[in-house]
Amino acid sequence: MNVVSASPRLDLRACARMVAQAELTSVTASEELTPAAIGTWRGRMVNEHGSARVFDALADQMARAGFTEERISTVRAFADEERRHGILCGAVVEALGGEALAPALTSDELPEHEDATSPLEAILRNAASIGCLSETVAVALIGAERLDMPEGPLRELLTRIWADEVGHARFAWRLLGEEVPNLSDEAKRSLGEYLAAAFAHLEDHEIAHLPLTSVSRPGGDALGLCSGADARALFYDTVTKVIIPGLEALGLPARDAWESRRAA
Repeated sequence: MNVVSASPRLDLRACARMVAQAELTSVTASEELTPAAIGTWRGRMVNEHGSARVFDALADQMARAGFTEERISTVRAFADEERRHGILCGAVVEALGGEALAPALTSDELPEHEDATSPLEAILRNAASIGCLSETVAVALIGAERLDMPEGPLRELLTRIWADEVGHARFAWRLLGEEVPNLSDEAKRSLGEYLAAAFAHLEDHEIAHLPLTSVSRPGGDALGLCSGADARALFYDTVTKVIIPGLEALGLPARDAWESRRAA
């Protein structure tokens, strides 16, 4: 007899309902917008909660490389924040009449980068990908979304998530700013070459989550429903006007990496 194992489930219903009942009783949506809003916030719930695994793995990698306990503890705290973000997003799902229940995020483990020149360079590759790329884009997208939201409990919730993402991005930029200047020329070259693959992965991920079929609708801003086209434009602006110049200032060939990302 063949036994098919069930896909792992993310069940945040108990915690999410407590938050919804305590903080989001005034959050409502029209019948037309409710399905899209539930789907959007459930997707965020899965992605945010799943990101905790990435930060836990990065903290483990930093511990093996001999980083200070202060830095390691900071990254572990980021993992806790991501789990909390998942509950907050699930609370919106519950407030709108859905269930904070979904298939868990299944993604590749954080790469060890065995081809890196040193354990430090391997960590900087991951810190750049997670913080300087993904989290910096998240700061821009969430920041724009919250500015379009009217004052209220949902904006307050999103602001809490946004503030944490700012902290995650700043940590990574600070880490690279402190460590990259001390790398050998070979290590800087290796880190720069890796950025092409990181940019390609970032673009694939963001475009998949920002469909052009998502369009602005009356009342959608209040629920975090944005235009996919507008969000994509902001994504590319963030890469070209914030991320690339920031990495170039550290002496990394980010512009060349971005332009060659599809050849990576």
